[in-house]
Amino acid sequence: MARRPPPRAAFPIMNDARPIAAPPHAALLRRRIASRDAIFGVVGLGHVGLPLAAVAAGAGLSTLGFDIDDATCAALMRGESHLRHFPSEGISGPVAAGRLRATTDVARLAEPDVLAICVPTPLTDAREPDLGPLTRAARDIAARLRPGQLVIVESTTYPGTTEEVVRPILEAGGLVCGHDVFLAFAPEREDPGNTAFGTRNTPKVVGGSCPEARRLARDLYGLFTDRVVTVSDTRTAEAVKLAENVFRAVNIALANELKDVLEPMGVDIWEVIEAAATKPFGYMPFHPGPGLGGHCIPVDPHYLAWKARAHGRAARVVELAAEINAAMPGRVADRVAEALARRGGTGVRGARILVLGVAYKRNVADVRESPALRIIERLEAMGAATDFHDPQVARLPALAAHPGLSGRAGVAWRDDLAAGYDAALVVTDHDAVDYRAVVRHAPLVVDTRNACRRAGASGSNLVLA
Repeated sequence: MARRPPPRAAFPIMNDARPIAAPPHAALLRRRIASRDAIFGVVGLGHVGLPLAAVAAGAGLSTLGFDIDDATCAALMRGESHLRHFPSEGISGPVAAGRLRATTDVARLAEPDVLAICVPTPLTDAREPDLGPLTRAARDIAARLRPGQLVIVESTTYPGTTEEVVRPILEAGGLVCGHDVFLAFAPEREDPGNTAFGTRNTPKVVGGSCPEARRLARDLYGLFTDRVVTVSDTRTAEAVKLAENVFRAVNIALANELKDVLEPMGVDIWEVIEAAATKPFGYMPFHPGPGLGGHCIPVDPHYLAWKARAHGRAARVVELAAEINAAMPGRVADRVAEALARRGGTGVRGARILVLGVAYKRNVADVRESPALRIIERLEAMGAATDFHDPQVARLPALAAHPGLSGRAGVAWRDDLAAGYDAALVVTDHDAVDYRAVVRHAPLVVDTRNACRRAGASGSNLVLA
């Protein structure tokens, strides 16, 4: 009697067992990775790509970074970091040893054995995915693609992008993914300014377009990260990144809503969160604030919601959270106006307001999607005059979405700086700001981060927003 085949597993087993021999190109690449002879290419040397290139080169891999900006490449070749939160010490050694190089020459994309794409994936004006940078990078690679290369997408995107968008571009020249070349997705997990977790000690999630691609990517990241977690395919890996940031966006929205609900009841949301966080199970603290910033949390939920709509589904909780968080900058501006009016002045019109912090998060210089920019625009539209001080940002860069703020310079710090304004507004709680001095000298302080009380400052002029 013929033997019946074993039942198929309900869930994929990530043991990377393989019943057939690897394609010759994969076997060769695996040997080059195992011996650390593989050349690692990083496309995009920004907040994700630069730390990735540095840690790979530091682990002994010959690493070649690609960027469209001449100044970024020139700085790296001098052993200097162009990111304030990422110290030059992380790249100077590998550069001096010749293991880390940078170029704007896309013709050299044929040199690396492995290419990691770390370019931005922003939103369009309609809040829909903008895959322009990703598709341009993929086309640049495809034009020089050779058999035996592994391409890994790290840029955050919606489930299906790697297979539906990147793979057809790579295969247009006749090479086949899974046989001639290999394709994987490994979501970036960078947290700028985080001194506890970086590229090496943050677990790396990897999904491949085929088992061989997953295995190759796992082996590659295993050379310079402490732990690699494999998942069944690229769609799953893409969804992991979105799940992480949607989780944060939804819980931040909940904290913002709780603040609004509890304030009329005379309840201090910051005290509530601090006490609730003492529970050792079932609770994780998230804090209210002036709105979301950076490249991930304000953007990623829209990628998921857009893809859900394409499949006839509504991500209602995700979309509601995005709506709540997007409304916060306007709410903050309104709170400043209310606080000024309650102090018996003329209100916001004609008031001079000092905005403390324009970066999107504490102790970094990144202003992408920063709520401070929208708050400043709203206050000025209401008739206020604003200045800003940020120890990380001396001058705002060119801002396509905020042309009126492009190039604006901040004011220098002095202990009595806030005395020259009708109100000081804390938007970004950088450690380098003396919040005691702010409360001591400002007629009114509106604090969106609870930074002043955390610094031990108090007073009748302090308002939490």
